Amino acid sequence: MSADLTFLLPEGVFSVRACAVIVHEGKLLAMRDERSPYYYLPGGRLHLHETAEQAALREVREELGIEARISRPLWLCQNFFTEDVSHEKYHELCFYFLMDISQTDLLSRGESFSGAERHHRQRFCWLPFESLADAYLYPLFIKERIFELPQQLELLTERK
Repeated sequence: MSADLTFLLPEGVFSVRACAVIVHEGKLLAMRDERSPYYYLPGGRLHLHETAEQAALREVREELGIEARISRPLWLCQNFFTEDVSHEKYHELCFYFLMDISQTDLLSRGESFSGAERHHRQRFCWLPFESLADAYLYPLFIKERIFELPQQLELLTERK
């Protein structure tokens, strides 16, 4: 296995990630685990010499056990934040891809379901777009931008 593109520095953490935006009938698939009180999107850190597309598909395979397809890239977000649990300062570059799950069994799993990856239990939930404004969900920009997905890659900057 290749090394994650995460660098621990005295000033904080720098990481490069890829996330899956999975939507169905006005709902967004989000997840959380026992370490995080908030929801986030399926995805994870890129490995050295791995493309963002490869990472997004690998993470979906690892976390959801499905072979999804990428419909298109949506956003590249430069995200600067302090993590809510560890209080570490992050500088993160994250690629967000709209995923096609039509050839998978994902929708048959219900409105919420459990999963496991390595040593962590995960809970997945389909969150209605209308409830996102009040949801404890990161990244924050997704709460508004989910309503109009771009046709071409957009560059965003978020500071929390």
